[in-house]
Amino acid sequence: MKRSGIADLPLHGGRVPPWLAERMTTVGTAIVESVLYHYGTGELLSRLSDPFWFQALGCVMGMDWHSSGITTSVLGALKRGVNPRSQELGIYICGGRGKHSRKTPDELRAIADKTGLDGIGLVRASRLTARVDNNAIADGFQLYLHAFILSSGGEWSVVQQGMNDRTGMARRYHWHSPSVQDFVRDPHIAIVGEHQGVIMNLVDAQAAPAQSALLKIVRERPETTLDTVRKLSLPRHHDVRASDLDLKRLGAVLALAYEREFQDFASLLLLEKLGPRTLQSLALVGEVVHGAPSRFSDPARFSFAHGGKDGHPFPVPLKTYDQSIAVLRRGLQAARLGDPDKMDGFKRLDNFVRRIESQLQPEADLPGVIAHEKKISNSIGGRTVFDDHPSRTGDKQMSLFRK
Repeated sequence: MKRSGIADLPLHGGRVPPWLAERMTTVGTAIVESVLYHYGTGELLSRLSDPFWFQALGCVMGMDWHSSGITTSVLGALKRGVNPRSQELGIYICGGRGKHSRKTPDELRAIADKTGLDGIGLVRASRLTARVDNNAIADGFQLYLHAFILSSGGEWSVVQQGMNDRTGMARRYHWHSPSVQDFVRDPHIAIVGEHQGVIMNLVDAQAAPAQSALLKIVRERPETTLDTVRKLSLPRHHDVRASDLDLKRLGAVLALAYEREFQDFASLLLLEKLGPRTLQSLALVGEVVHGAPSRFSDPARFSFAHGGKDGHPFPVPLKTYDQSIAVLRRGLQAARLGDPDKMDGFKRLDNFVRRIESQLQPEADLPGVIAHEKKISNSIGGRTVFDDHPSRTGDKQMSLFRK
């Protein structure tokens, strides 16, 4: 596969202002409903697991194209708009940022009770995706967001994000259940972030020997492994060095694992108190003792309307945004009433634009387009988070669509 490029997701502070958050919820939900109407739940989950499409969705919703906040804001907006209509739409969005991510198992169990889905299996999938990205891939990113998007038929997609405090960058991980043949063998659709070089990646397709070595270690008496660790002088080039090892914690994890008699690596990943540092320590021991390498190339890769809230590439045009919402609303309402032509109009417009692009291949004057948008910004309700005086006109227009 030809590599298409790399892009970074800088960590941005601040909050999405109410005037934009409300619109993001409205237009995001309408887009979800439109995709469901035309293509079904499977296609929606597939698109959410595609980092290109996810990034484009955030841009259409008015977020800054390169910011890490696009992940939190898009998922939060969709959860607010979709979940009250989950039974109608057949889509449930669980989890979120920080404390909301820890509620995912309870949310999944509640959905399973209502729908008859396998709650135990769904919770296991949620926990495994988090453990793989946080623990089994030692890329320096600590998860702080976990979203589990589930269909009423049991298909799911996971979007989660980690941060690296040292570099101030974020990394996003995408999963889709039909593509997960094995949770511990190249399970991702894509990992979006800056390449970190050679890292410990225990779910690389070539890491099977390392996984087997780890299982051998936890099947041995803990005292045997701890004695080996004390004797080892770990090479300087390893990320985890002898001085980093907490033998008490390592001993406690080994004792707990020894009692469980794990048969597969996925189950070992779910072991309580097996954090990323302890797993790195065990992997290095396995590499030295059993000759099973665990260090491979970083899997991060980029498979990657309405302006941006920070004014890039231009302020969010509220009048245009609200017109988009109105068109989507009318089309969806007409489709519900048995008039699909309104929705088919979007498809015809898309086909027309694609034909023009393929025949003419126009080269856009990007600086000119941006300059033009900024010039007319005031006339179309342009607004950013830096504006001291909100546009009352835009807010009044928004209230029309809540009735």
